[in-house]
Amino acid sequence: MEYRYIGKSGLRVTPICMGTMSFGSWSDKKESFKILDTAYERGINFFDTAELYPVPPKSDYAGLTEEMIGEWLQSKPRESIILASKIAGAANGWFVPPIRHGLTAIDAFHIQRAVEGSLKRLKTDYIDLYQVHWPDTIIPKEESMRALDALVQSGKVRYLGTSNDTAYGLCKSNTIAHYEKLARFESIQNNFSLLNPRFLDELSTLCRTEKVSLLPYSPMAGGVLSGKYNHSFIDPHTRFGEYMSHPDARQRLMAKRFVNEKTLAATTRYLEIAKTYDLSPITLAVAWSMHFDFVASTIIGARYASQLEESFKALEISLSPEILKACETVQKEILYPMG
Repeated sequence: MEYRYIGKSGLRVTPICMGTMSFGSWSDKKESFKILDTAYERGINFFDTAELYPVPPKSDYAGLTEEMIGEWLQSKPRESIILASKIAGAANGWFVPPIRHGLTAIDAFHIQRAVEGSLKRLKTDYIDLYQVHWPDTIIPKEESMRALDALVQSGKVRYLGTSNDTAYGLCKSNTIAHYEKLARFESIQNNFSLLNPRFLDELSTLCRTEKVSLLPYSPMAGGVLSGKYNHSFIDPHTRFGEYMSHPDARQRLMAKRFVNEKTLAATTRYLEIAKTYDLSPITLAVAWSMHFDFVASTIIGARYASQLEESFKALEISLSPEILKACETVQKEILYPMG
């Protein structure tokens, strides 16, 4: 198994990370444990979760995913696993998280409350990588970085990361950390896939230059790249099938962002590329995400353990220049056509 370092940290991780956001909602406890065991037995050492999980977020089961992982973790040597979790972003962000009465912030108080809760649910005395789930645009970054650094100094957290952040946010936070001699963000966890390659702008340049690692999530674009939405009938039990009929307009908007004329047209082309080169479209999507030099580990997800093998096959292949060029052509012609 190949290992890669996250940023400038001592975290040495597998190129695939097992995501867990379905644990407790779409995946019951038995299936969640099966997913974890399957990944661990395959050699995966990196597991990502969050205090807000599972999704879709609901107040009555927020934290359930961490509880499941904490129970499973007791059967494994703790130091054989790199465990990542996240503090929910601020309530002034893209939605109000249903925890701490919807008053979350990335300030000293909430950072301390959040990490203590995660450590208790995870049944561990430290978290390897602790991430901000999405930025706080109100609290000064100086306060946030000092409070996060305090977790590192206390030994509760080994390293820090950010998520759903911008080039400005990452650069500003790490500049503060540099001049105040605080722990910096070693990683950024953003959406990145064949259907959403926008990271290949200033953020990729920043990551390469500053040695910060991307941990891409949703390499399958929420399952769209499997081709299951390229049909006249969309199963209401699929992720975006469920979101399309959700009473919350934000959930419906998210579905439209991933399932639309452009993404479905691009997916049709990607399916043809996968067929031409005798690849599963899932393997193609995960391998594409993994091949960039600024990527440390690609986060995959599954509702069932039986879905994992096609993602794991990406560990065994290297995409040829011809395949990469074909994918780039689709992005230029459909997703981001040049005028």
